[in-house]
Amino acid sequence: MADHALLASGRDADVYVLDESRVLRRYRQGGDSAPEAALMAYVAAAGYPVPVVYDAQGPDLVLERLDGETLLASMLTGRTGIGAAADLLVGLHDRLHTVPARVSPDPADRVLHLDLHPQNVMVTSRGPVVIDWRNATEGPADLDVAMTALILAEVAVSPDPHLADLAREGLDAFQRCAEPPRASQLRRAVGLRRVDPALSAVEKSVLGRAAALVHTRVG
Repeated sequence: MADHALLASGRDADVYVLDESRVLRRYRQGGDSAPEAALMAYVAAAGYPVPVVYDAQGPDLVLERLDGETLLASMLTGRTGIGAAADLLVGLHDRLHTVPARVSPDPADRVLHLDLHPQNVMVTSRGPVVIDWRNATEGPADLDVAMTALILAEVAVSPDPHLADLAREGLDAFQRCAEPPRASQLRRAVGLRRVDPALSAVEKSVLGRAAALVHTRVG
């Protein structure tokens, strides 16, 4: 978008500045952003902290422009400690998993983010705000917890020593605070990551090592 400044780029989307209060999130491979927008509106109505959605058309989402920085950036600069970040992640999981499923008839199912990690939490003037709901679905709450732990563990076994050390400490702190997911849900999380087109072959090759770092309970 030549007429709008690029604000950020992720694995599958670019974010452009529209004005002081709005950004455009555009998925590079196309697709329909309406289901993501509808889910965000649903959890927002339940009081969960997400960006305001102004419009959804095809691969484009027009969203509230957030101030602040990602939780990861705040951790890397030392503005947020590892223990505080872990408490925040667990708290965001707990809050989300009080929201009943929107579609599933199973009363035990909850809304799941399935990508809830420090790069997808913005630390803003109105508190933490969870972004990037592309992977969100419904299901058992501990699948969401398993996915967060697995993603942290993937970084913990990555070749970048600084990020790996931070992720290992973050994973340890997260697992001290969170109830361990069932082993079946960790296996399910690994299966979802194995077919995730956003992951490279190299990233998928370390999933076994990463999964070994995740604490589980029987089930």
